[in-house]
Amino acid sequence: MIIGIIPARYASTRFPGKPLIDIEGKSMIQRVYEQASKAKCLSEVIVATDDERILEHVHSFGGKAVMTHPDHPSGTDRCWEAYLSVRGKGQKAKGNSSLSHVTMPPDYIINIQGDEPFVASEQIDELGAVLDGNVELASQMIPVSDHEVLFDMGEAKVIVNQAFEAIYFSRQVLPFLKGVDPKEWHKHHTYYRQVGMYAYRSDILEKITQLPVSDLEKAESLEQLRWLQNGYKIKMALTSYESHCIDTPEDVEKVLRLMKM
Repeated sequence: MIIGIIPARYASTRFPGKPLIDIEGKSMIQRVYEQASKAKCLSEVIVATDDERILEHVHSFGGKAVMTHPDHPSGTDRCWEAYLSVRGKGQKAKGNSSLSHVTMPPDYIINIQGDEPFVASEQIDELGAVLDGNVELASQMIPVSDHEVLFDMGEAKVIVNQAFEAIYFSRQVLPFLKGVDPKEWHKHHTYYRQVGMYAYRSDILEKITQLPVSDLEKAESLEQLRWLQNGYKIKMALTSYESHCIDTPEDVEKVLRLMKM
């Protein structure tokens, strides 16, 4: 079973109340919820929030939502609390008392960004397609074909092994191409940047939420490096879908223009 969880905090330094802003007649969180609900791979979609206003609003349009602690350091931690509240620990096989000792297979949780109101359901299904029971963690990547995007330090780049498992994430450009003009690097090597969502196997999600912050995570300000440093594998799925998130009020019009192009 794959559960979609949408973390949605009310407080935001740059854009307080962001989940409830109106985007052409619907709130942002409603748009994300409706798009996620179209994904064929998801058995259910849940909003994980820290604010009663968001909870009540999601219920008002018929969505599912749960309250979570306000002080979670990341969306990953909020997803784990939300998962526990809807699924509980130690699930057992149902409907047959002779199997009561059998633990059900672990679920997967897809962390869907609450600030991408036009996320494609097909993109969620792309990620869901790689969750075969063996995959511990997964995310998505897209090839970089533009010099400015490649050298944008706000974008996390990823290098992978032959099994499309992440080797390292960095805001810097990796690998360095010796003897090649940096403006031409993307023409001589296939670079990838991370986009989209995270998927966690439920047993792995429990473990990674208990890990201390790592030195590489601090250096790059990238949570996923903590997981790699502790030996967990992150499967990277290719996607052709770009991420269009809203971080500031100015981003609303920009995203609307991009979606209408």
